Parts: sequence; C-alpha cells; structure tokens
Amino acid sequence: MEDMIKEMERRFKPYAEEFSSFKSLPEKGLDREKILELVRSMVSAEDKRWRDGYVSGAVYHGERDHVDFTNLAYSIASQVNPLHPDVWPSSLKFENEIVSMVGSMLHGDDRIRGTVTSGGTESILLAMKTYRDYAMAERGITAPEIALPVSAHAAFDKACHYFGIKPVWTELRDDYSADPERIKEKINENTIAIVGSAPGFPYGVIDPLKELSDVAVEKGVPLHVDACLGGFLLPWAKKLGYGIPEFDFNLEGVTSISVDTHKYGYAPKGTSVILYRNSELFQHQLYVKGDWPGGIYFSPTLAGSRSGGVIASAWAALLEMGKSGYLEYARRILETASAIRRGVKEIAGLKLMGESPFVIAFTSDEVNIYRVMDLMARRSWNLNGLHRPPGVHLAVTIRHTMRGVAERFLADLSESVVEARKNTEEDSGMAPIYGMAATFPSDAVREIMKTLVEWMYS
Repeated sequence: MEDMIKEMERRFKPYAEEFSSFKSLPEKGLDREKILELVRSMVSAEDKRWRDGYVSGAVYHGERDHVDFTNLAYSIASQVNPLHPDVWPSSLKFENEIVSMVGSMLHGDDRIRGTVTSGGTESILLAMKTYRDYAMAERGITAPEIALPVSAHAAFDKACHYFGIKPVWTELRDDYSADPERIKEKINENTIAIVGSAPGFPYGVIDPLKELSDVAVEKGVPLHVDACLGGFLLPWAKKLGYGIPEFDFNLEGVTSISVDTHKYGYAPKGTSVILYRNSELFQHQLYVKGDWPGGIYFSPTLAGSRSGGVIASAWAALLEMGKSGYLEYARRILETASAIRRGVKEIAGLKLMGESPFVIAFTSDEVNIYRVMDLMARRSWNLNGLHRPPGVHLAVTIRHTMRGVAERFLADLSESVVEARKNTEEDSGMAPIYGMAATFPSDAVREIMKTLVEWMYS
C-alpha cells in the first residue's frame, strides 16, 4: 500500500510543492488574473501529452479551433439551466434536437425519446433504473436481474449497486464477444433487461447484437445497447464499407441505446445521450413529485439543475461536424487504427485480443504486459490497462491520425517489449497495482482500491 500510494502521489498529486494550496477560503478574494494564471499553469503542463497523441481515448478531437468554438457556445449559454425550461426554452430546443439528430443517426423514428446526460455512466444508470421501474410497474418484478457479459462496462455494475438490481454475469466467446446462448440461459422471470455493447470498452469488440436481439424478442425482454464508445463511429464506418454489423434501432429487439456525444461526437466533456425506442419506456425514466410544498417538481435525469452550457455546446458541435465531418474523421481514425493493428501483429511477443475497428487491445504470453505498459508510460504514453486476462489497449482518436504518431507508437511499443524481456528492474509505476487487481480476490481488490481512492480525495 505504501508503494502504491507513493506512485499514485507522483502521478495524481504532483502540484503539492509547486503551487499554493487552498484548504480554506482566502480572507480576501484573489486577483482574477492570478487565479487564471494558476489554472493555465497546471492545465497547460498537462495538455502536451494528449495534444501530441500520447493518450488512449480521453480527448477525442482537441483541435484548437473546434475547442474554441464549442467553448464560445458554452460561454453564451453558461447561465442556462434546463431545470427551468419556462425561463430557458432554448435548453429544451437544444436537447430535443440533439436527441433527434442522434436518434436518426441510429435509425430511430419519430417515436424515439431520450435526454442528454452528464456522460455514459449516467446514461447507463438511467436505462437500468428505467427497466427496473418498468418491470415493477408492468410485470410486478421486485427482485430485478439483468443478464450481461463480463465485458460490459462497469457502469452496469454501478447501476445494480445503486438500484438494487442483481447482475448476472456471463463469460465471453473465444473472440472476446458476448455469448448470446449463455445470456439466454440466464434469463428468468426476474430478468428486466439484457445488455450488449457496440463495442465493449475493454477489447473494442462489437457484440453479436443481431443474435442478442433475437434472444430479446424470443424471451420478451428489453435489450440495451451500450454504444457509448462507438455510437458516433460505427454508422460512418459502415458507410465506409468496414462491414459493421447491425447494432442500432434497425434491430427489432433493441429497446434503448446509450451513446456519448463527448467521445467521437466531439462535444465537450459532460454530455451523453440515452435513447429509448418509445415513450412508454421513457416515462419510467422521469421523476415527478406533485405534492411538494416547494411546488410541482420534475426532473428527467439524475440531476436537477444541469448545465445548459454544455448542452448548447454539444448541439453546436453536432451542427458544426455534420454528416460529412463525421464521415471524414471516421475515415482517418479507421485507417490509422488499421495501420496500428497491423504493426502490433508484427511485434514479437504481443498478441491481439479480438477484432476491433478502432480499439487496439493486446496481451502477451512472453512478457509482463503491465511492465510493457509502464515502459510505454516512461516514453510518455498513457494507455488503458485491462485485466482478467491482463492486457493493454489503445483507443484510437483523431489525435493519433496526425503525421508520425502511429509510427512513433509502434516504435516505442516494440522497444518497450524488448526492454520488458530483459527484466533488469523491479516492477514500478502502475504495474504492481494492475498486477494486484489481476490476481487478488475481487473483494480484496475492492477494499484496497477504496482505500487508495479515499486517499486521492484526502
């Protein structure tokens, strides 16, 4: 634990000595320019890695003119609060049109309903809460369960934890995709929904959603598609001829889809969309209280007050990109991902994990893959660690399509694998943490990580 905290302090709390700490309000407000300079100093020091393409995912666009444009849209609507649509009807226009644009991109019709949320996790939480309440109202289910693959996003487990739902996990097929037959076997009278991903976060593999849709129709259960990561790439990849299977409302069994505008939709952080096939389901997402002394209260999402600024900014980003913009960006990303995938295949000692159009996941039977990840970190790369089984992935973004970035990644990766084979140093960095997570019992990992996260917020 001491070693882990020491490493986390280096990574997560590097400003303890360099900048002043404010543990209580200053006696007198600070000068505005001094405050802004503190923000600039810290953020500018952090910008270089993602701007130069060293980060997996995280920042999906990042071009200065686009960021300036969406920031300007935010600043214009910064005081807008969708909790009060009578004061700011613009917020309702922005949100409805985002839902409509995204819904039509995913082959929804005029019956589609949904909202903008704060991110993929909230979209998933709302969907699972909706299915719980729908099942209780329509089928009298009081011990709700969802059947889902182990590759489904952790937000589904979080939803189960928050809303008293039992997650029923199923193992994957050999290609790292969900197994529809195993999911089908887990459906019972308490099943409120089943889940598939387009694609799943760990390996970037698109689950067999046509088969899952058939299961959903046969068993009469809803199917939620988590397209948070791929919802704004897969439609355009399909148009470009990449052989993307059906994954959206074209499938009869799909009843809801979550898709993040703040990933490949290139909207600002803090925006996602949850879509339902019809208003019957959507009504179970809504919260209304009619007997409160403070008046009639209603809220469509988990939050009450929300930022109208980020919603306006997301609306602006979608309009700025248009179909042609998304198509061109998808082309660049998919071509770069294909080149990186070919290069990883050629590195002795590495093994790809599943087929994905834009997420490059790999492992090794010959070297410690977490040590490779740390050696890449020493070369400035920030990659995503996976476990059970151990692995690493790079989610390719527009940052990686810049000249020379893919070549630099492959060269650094090859050198890191060679260095990992030598094993001349003890494990350092994040390798021990990921190694612990991959080998310790899950309950022990949970308690250790709670301690570490509590330390982060101390």
